[in-house]
This record gives sequence, C-alpha cells and structure tokens, in this order.
Amino acid sequence: MAAGFKTADLLEYYRRFLKENCRPDGRVLLEFRPTTLNIGSISTADGSALVKVGNTTIICGIKAELATPTVEAPGKGYIVPNVDLPPLCSSRFRPGPPGEPAQACSQFIADLIESSEIIQTDDLCVERGKLCWVLYCDLMCLDYDGNLRDACVIALLAALKNTQLPEAVISTETHLPVVDLEKRHGLKVCKHPVASSFCIFDESTLIVDPTDEEENLSTARITVVTEEGDRLCAVHKPGGMSLSGQKLQECINRATVRQKEIQKLTDKVLSSVKTS
Repeated sequence: MAAGFKTADLLEYYRRFLKENCRPDGRVLLEFRPTTLNIGSISTADGSALVKVGNTTIICGIKAELATPTVEAPGKGYIVPNVDLPPLCSSRFRPGPPGEPAQACSQFIADLIESSEIIQTDDLCVERGKLCWVLYCDLMCLDYDGNLRDACVIALLAALKNTQLPEAVISTETHLPVVDLEKRHGLKVCKHPVASSFCIFDESTLIVDPTDEEENLSTARITVVTEEGDRLCAVHKPGGMSLSGQKLQECINRATVRQKEIQKLTDKVLSSVKTS
C-alpha cells in the first residue's frame, strides 16, 4: 500500500513523513546520513580518499605535475579540481562532456579552494617564475544519491591531507627539473572547511543532507560552508525561494556542528593510517 502511494504521489508521500518531523529513510529532519572515510585508496595517486555519505560515494585522486607558474602569479602553484558524474553512478547521467551538475560542482569546489585558502599556493612554488606544482584533483562519483557537494568537499580535504609531494629542484647544470621520488613531504593544509547542504520543502520545512529524491522535490537548496573556530566561510544558494534569517541561522548552527564532526572523523582516519 505504501509503495503504491509513493509511486502515485511522491511529494505527498514525503509530506506525510515531514509532518511528523521525520523522513522516509528514518532520519529526523536535521540528521546527516552515516559518513565513512577511507584514505590512500589509490596507490598510484599522490593523494587520495574515498567518501560515502549514505549511498553517495565519491573518490578523489590527486596527481601532482610540474609546470611553469602563470605570469599573474609567478610565485605560486595552482589547484585544478574536476568533478565527474559518469553514467555508472546514476541513470540520470549520460556519456559525453561534463553536464551542468558536474560543471557547477567543479566551479563550487574551485571557488571554495580560492576563498578559504585551504592551501597556501605559495607552498606549491618550486622556483619563482620558473617551476611550480599543479595539483589536479579528480573527483569521481561512483554512486549518486544526492548531496554531491558535501561528499566532494570531504573527499577533497582528506585527499589533500594524504598528499605527498616529491622533492623537486631545477638543476644548475642542465636548467631542467630534477625530481626525487624517494624524498617526499606532505602538504600544509591550512584550513578545514566542511560543506553542509540543506533543502526546503513547502517554503517552511528544512532538511539536511538531502537524497536525490529529496533534492528533486524541494523548493530551494542552500549550502553552508564553515571552518574551524565556528567561522562561516561561504553560503551558496542557487536560486529558489528566499530564506528567512531564522532559517539561515538554523542552517549555520547545524553546519558548525557538522564541521567539527567531519574534522574529527578525518583526523581519526589520518591518525590510523599513520600508525598502521
């Protein structure tokens, strides 16, 4: 009976649950799905991490390459994120060039990297105006069930903290780059921003960590990014209905708690990797 009602009117099916302050998967409105993290998943990458948020699974691999610094920033390296949503992760995505959801998420990640200064790009410079590191951060979705941004940010930060760069210099004799793969050092990750995404139903009901179904049924979405020390880093709202100050503060409060939870999880997993 319930399955038939869900098929006939999915939105009304959700409304029945939301009126009771719960959701079809058993969560209360502001409860995140279980989150798991594995670091160092790709042995051929310079850094990697695998994240599961509910049924949404993201793997991030970081590949470091040497390049010439840009003219505008001769003393800095740079980070290039790319989000891939292949057909294998969901039937809603098709083969071919990146679609709008993947492009929008890639841009969100790029903006976050720049605004939060996760890494001081000066640290990626080998020799000013001549040589720097470029970090290509490839984020692939293996299984899609909503809330792509939150999972991508967790995977990116964990992979950056796992990254080991080889020693590189410019030879004084040949003037060419010389790389020592046996000598490596970690990246200095300066900030730990965490994204928390919310959806609004019927202009008043706020839920966190939406599934794919919930995203499609909602009337608005918002992503709040917070850092250590309860600092607000960014608020991203791609259209939809407006949000009251009270609802926004509710989002910020929940995002602040989430930031602490994810940073604690990341530090715990990193610590276990180092001691193993």
